[in-house]
Amino acid sequence: MLAVGIVAEVFGPHGAEVPGFDFALCADRPGPVPTDCGVPLAITHGLDRLASADLLIALPGAGFRTPPVPAVLDALRAAHARGAVVAAHCVGTFALAAAGLLSGRRATTHWRFAELLAGRHPDVTVEPDALYVDEGNVVTGAGAAAGFDLCLHLLRREHGAALANAVARDMVLPSHREGGQAQYLSAPVPEDGRDDRLAEVLDWAREHLHEPLPVTELARRAMMSKRSFARRFTAATGTTPHAWLRSLRLSRAEELLETTGLPVEEIARLVGYGSAAVLREQFVRRRGVPPRSYRRAFARTSS
Repeated sequence: MLAVGIVAEVFGPHGAEVPGFDFALCADRPGPVPTDCGVPLAITHGLDRLASADLLIALPGAGFRTPPVPAVLDALRAAHARGAVVAAHCVGTFALAAAGLLSGRRATTHWRFAELLAGRHPDVTVEPDALYVDEGNVVTGAGAAAGFDLCLHLLRREHGAALANAVARDMVLPSHREGGQAQYLSAPVPEDGRDDRLAEVLDWAREHLHEPLPVTELARRAMMSKRSFARRFTAATGTTPHAWLRSLRLSRAEELLETTGLPVEEIARLVGYGSAAVLREQFVRRRGVPPRSYRRAFARTSS
């Protein structure tokens, strides 16, 4: 039921600022489908509805250890063959593997079942620590709430940062987490009052992206040593301060490229890069295209 809620929340109606998607739930046999919370879902669409879909997401279910019926596997293969994006998160990834769509590819699933997936499908490179793995028209995500990360990544990839950020704001979620970020934190963060200071420093950093923001300055504001700050930061966020800032800066740059006509040089300054050349280098390395190409693809304004 959580997975249904996630995809419906991301791709369902959000109001005037976000365009609607043609969203449907499908099953091999339409009718009432039981869920893990005891509330059945009334599914009105069969597999024929998948024939025209641009995006298919295989949802996780309790029966993932048994391959889906042949008709479902055929529908997934047919969608992939005609160029649709096929995705799954959590143990829904097992359906894509059973259909042969992950053969020779990287993939992820809920960390608890990563070893099982790798054992059953040795031709799949399973990355148990990733939040999501993007292989082009096949995308997989980690378990539970990481489905939000997968869906927001797909939204960002296909429709740009501004739209993904608007949907994330609607759901009171972080707008973007890198796919390589850890699925879970191995050690809890002690509740000793210093976490409030860490949260305040992160909020401050978001408002001062135009500044250099070395770790020493962030640690000073948190009243910690550099080493303690880095350790507690990673424990709380699952990533390093440097990687967190880089992701934040590139996300902000994406939004400015889409929604303003500011020169790339000015955008680089606003997000804390010393020059347009540095922004371009990071953008190409992390996003695969230079800033100006990204702007042409997603820009909403011409001035």
